[in-house]
Amino acid sequence: MASVSAAQIKWRPPEWMRETSAIARFAESAGIARDDYASLHGWSISRPGEFWSHLWDFAAIVGEKGGAAYVPDALAPMTGARFFPEASLNIVETLLREEDETGIAVVETDETGASREVSRAELRAAVARCAAGLRAAGVVAGDRVGVILPNRLECLVTFLASLAIGAVWTSCSPDFGTAAILDRIGQVRPRVLIAQPQVRYAGKPVDISGPLSQVAAMMAGLERLVLVGPGEVETDLAVTAWEDFGTHAPLAYARLPFDAPAYILYSSGTTGAPKAIVHRAGGVLLQKVKEHLLHNDVRPGDRFLWYTNTAWMMYHWVVGVLACRATLVLYDGAPVLKGKDGLDCDPLWREVERQRLTHLGISPRYLAAVAEAGYRPGRRRDLSSLRWLLSAGSPVAASQYDWIYEAVKPDLGFASISGGTEIMGCFLLGSPLHPVRRGKLSARALGLAVNVFDERGAPVLERPGELVCTEPFPSMPLTFWGEDGDERYRKTYFEPRPEIWTHGDHAELHVDGSAVIHGRSDSTLNPGGVRIGTADIYNVCDKIAGIEDCVVFGRPLGDDEEIVLCVKMQEGRDLDASLAATIRNDLRRQCSPRHVPAAIYAVGAIPYTVNGKRVETAVRAVATGREVKNLGSIANAACLGEYETLSSREAL
Repeated sequence: MASVSAAQIKWRPPEWMRETSAIARFAESAGIARDDYASLHGWSISRPGEFWSHLWDFAAIVGEKGGAAYVPDALAPMTGARFFPEASLNIVETLLREEDETGIAVVETDETGASREVSRAELRAAVARCAAGLRAAGVVAGDRVGVILPNRLECLVTFLASLAIGAVWTSCSPDFGTAAILDRIGQVRPRVLIAQPQVRYAGKPVDISGPLSQVAAMMAGLERLVLVGPGEVETDLAVTAWEDFGTHAPLAYARLPFDAPAYILYSSGTTGAPKAIVHRAGGVLLQKVKEHLLHNDVRPGDRFLWYTNTAWMMYHWVVGVLACRATLVLYDGAPVLKGKDGLDCDPLWREVERQRLTHLGISPRYLAAVAEAGYRPGRRRDLSSLRWLLSAGSPVAASQYDWIYEAVKPDLGFASISGGTEIMGCFLLGSPLHPVRRGKLSARALGLAVNVFDERGAPVLERPGELVCTEPFPSMPLTFWGEDGDERYRKTYFEPRPEIWTHGDHAELHVDGSAVIHGRSDSTLNPGGVRIGTADIYNVCDKIAGIEDCVVFGRPLGDDEEIVLCVKMQEGRDLDASLAATIRNDLRRQCSPRHVPAAIYAVGAIPYTVNGKRVETAVRAVATGREVKNLGSIANAACLGEYETLSSREAL
């Protein structure tokens, strides 16, 4: 059994936070001791109807709850269960509840430092106008509205307006190419597309009017194009300027069933066409409110910024803070800028100080870049308002916890969170009741029966296995869009273990309730029959001087496989025998002899998806002579060419 050392605890929530937190009040209101998380979690998964119904009331969800909160299905315990089958609601009624017309709902800011504040009344008026424009364009409940917009106010308004009238909202980021957009939004045939032809990123203007012209010409079912800002798009479609779209009108909400579709997100798509995941309105609302109110300690008046593009699930997720009467801070642009004196890592931390942020969300890759640049935000900026730092996208290395508490601030709650686009939420995350343990995710999410199964299908502690969820929860997808959507959905998550959600993460649960994510199961290494998570190798390499980035995969070797590590070196640094020896020694010492790569190569670039995730599966495919089925999902697909010839090169 792994030892639990007090030295591994980086932070404990102060008493005032625990006592005044919503999660403590929620537990007490359910008849459970305020600090007894184990009992609270046990109740939340053993009595799902009681838990989710109590959450509805506690969070003051707007709508008609109806009778039974949970209807089980003995024949299909996961896929057949129903939550709130008699309920009717609209997500936006809860997000824009009319309690404080003058309070600031949104702050829009960007890499240039420009900023504007929008009150709740102003946001509601903008949403009402856009909703009127959508209705005038013929959009009705169930129709799709697509957007290709940066993370600015206009995107948020389209999100809220579409949901307000019962339409289904779906998005791509402006940095997606034509093929990537058509592979995603093109699947669902939107009636209206709202796009911005000219954007700015990393200090440079970017004109995407050409790709938008191609998209408009090739997207089936599209009737109208709405353009935000300057720029022209060549199209035969009806085109409306954003400022002319809609008229002033009262904001009316279409109350729909709990399971009505709300928005569509997309899988990474590196092994085929991206899966179009349809999310149910009531499920995602309850999931987001639960996580922000109870787990993320979001309070009225807080200010929350998550650095994200508008295609990633974190955009949809962070909008949920509006339901907590907090201020949503939107940031458009690059988080790190190139200046004449090197990298400028200040933009996000500038906003912490300027906007008095209480919550900041980032990624491990961003943390690594800032740390590598030698930037220490706690010395450069006033971060006294910041209570929580959160991270998602990939596992956070143990050494990054050290950096956070040394370089940012010691009195800070940190939550590494892990879930997915598929559930619009988290399986593992933090809370104001839990300490932060070095290298660990703090707790299993309320309402989700998270476990780790070994190869026998038995639950295990202190050993890696498959992350699963054994009981239903309301934010499971409604379906996948398109032909045989239900069948494809069930095959993806329930084929390995019938009626048990298998998420695809290689994980480990600990006796103290914390957890570790070792990497994606489809990229798990298996030398000598021993499963190894790729994250373990990345965490070690991230600390080695001279390495800018890396990717690791398993290369077939007879009936076995060998570990291959490809490293991108920092400018002015070379991979040599000495560095290769350092890499191997560090992996052997910090992980195990099984983690030591058989071959190490220097490469010019590491492939990432358009959503910013390493693509180990694509690297393995091209390196072993197989085809990558969907290059449009890879942001820098051209770099895969050098991986095709790895086997002919001499490795270190």
